[in-house]
Amino acid sequence: MTQTIEPESALGGMQPLRATTRVRSGGRGRWGGLLWIAPALLLLAVFVYYPLVQNLRYSFLDWNIFTGASRFIGLHNYARLGEDDVFWHALVNNVWYAVVSVVVQVFGALVLAAMVESLRSERWRRSLRAIYFVPSAISLTVSGLLFYFILQPGDSGLLNAALDAVGLHGVSAAWLADEHTAIFGVIAMSQWQGFGYSALLFSVALQRIPTEHYEAAELDGAGPIRRFFAVSVPMVREMTGVMMIVTVSGAFQVFNEITVMTGGGPNNSSQVLGTWLYHAGFYDNDFGYASAIATVIFVITLALAIGQLWLSSKRRVEW
Repeated sequence: MTQTIEPESALGGMQPLRATTRVRSGGRGRWGGLLWIAPALLLLAVFVYYPLVQNLRYSFLDWNIFTGASRFIGLHNYARLGEDDVFWHALVNNVWYAVVSVVVQVFGALVLAAMVESLRSERWRRSLRAIYFVPSAISLTVSGLLFYFILQPGDSGLLNAALDAVGLHGVSAAWLADEHTAIFGVIAMSQWQGFGYSALLFSVALQRIPTEHYEAAELDGAGPIRRFFAVSVPMVREMTGVMMIVTVSGAFQVFNEITVMTGGGPNNSSQVLGTWLYHAGFYDNDFGYASAIATVIFVITLALAIGQLWLSSKRRVEW
């Protein structure tokens, strides 16, 4: 890079200094940039892309990991998915997980964040943000054990004891021991654990909105609800898109919560794709079939992420 400065004019007048910059482009600059990103590319290749390719290859094999014996069987593992009732039930559970998570951790968290940010007292806003974030600071294992004791059947469960105390004896149930309620007990725990974190992210997004937009809407006669839908919701559209991707992808990768609280029971009623994959691989020693399930999870999450990114790019907000 060179810089040329024009001298003072011969007539005595002071001329503005003009700087000209010449950028030399060539292979050296390009190779220098590649050197900087090479470590990240190497880590991605070793720990992300190579395992993905290997998983896809294993899904076409009948593979015993303990003996090392493997046999190519083509699409047989994928054909088995269509005949596996537990797989389809697990997929439905994941869909339930995703739907409830979107409603609670995206739209519910946005409403809560807007309510908190509408408070005039900065002290109250900070206190409520901290209170709602506390469950997110607790590990999933601890949260799972906590709700395991809350949802215990009979009088030993805190929820049933509370229902009995207010006279709602008929509502009491064996929440985690019933095939119809077990998965929803786990989903409830997950929403409690992640709700505050989502609300905190939306609070940050709402704080970035210029106050002039709210003032203009208020001058036009818009009330709090109208301002929320006309100003807040459109202006946090990008954060909403990010949270949708994170929430839905996380719903299809659930594992710890199920393992801690129900182990997939009773009678496989609370299995999700992640736990059924683990069961196929480490209990049934069927790693080819487990790899096929993993491939399905990857395809679902990738397709949903690409679709949401495309929709977000179409509705991008420019400030």
